[in-house]
Amino acid sequence: MPSSPTASKPRLSICAAAATGGEITLQGVSASHLGAVIETLRAVGVRLVETDAGLLVTAAGDLQSVHCVAEPYPGFPTDMQAQLTALLTQANGLSIVRDSVFPDRFMHLPELARLGADVQRDQSAAIIRGGRPLQGANVMASDLRASAALVIAGLVAQGQTAIRRIYHLDRGYDALESKLTALGGQVRRVRDDEAVRRSAA
Repeated sequence: MPSSPTASKPRLSICAAAATGGEITLQGVSASHLGAVIETLRAVGVRLVETDAGLLVTAAGDLQSVHCVAEPYPGFPTDMQAQLTALLTQANGLSIVRDSVFPDRFMHLPELARLGADVQRDQSAAIIRGGRPLQGANVMASDLRASAALVIAGLVAQGQTAIRRIYHLDRGYDALESKLTALGGQVRRVRDDEAVRRSAA
């Protein structure tokens, strides 16, 4: 994803830029508000620098595996657990993402597996063996956070990915497809019957 002066929700935007090897500047975002997020993403290999223009995000090279626990503030936020999991499908090695707040919030894992990710659930944790290429597929969103994770994975995947039940996504992101297109993503909203027809072609 190329540079851009604006972005949508910072957490999704940061993970999307890192997963695709892009660069963005997030206006109006303070690193001080994202302490545990910044620390974890830097461990993964994401470069985050505060500038006069905002928070500059770049993928500094090969992404590395991490072990992370989602916990109450000021810890790593459970609301970003799914997005981090999607990012870690592109990181070298074995990652473990545990959720101590919502230990059953892993409905995105089977959908990431449809895209070719090597992911599995172990009680309250996601086990991710990263570094495998993802392939486009038809997937289904189960909630807002899972929707964001599938968008990130779809941007990375080769070929076409169709995400269904995006009303979950619309609850938290306004016109996300337009914002991601402005950043260089190939994203388009279509009717459900058109998505089915395209996948069958």
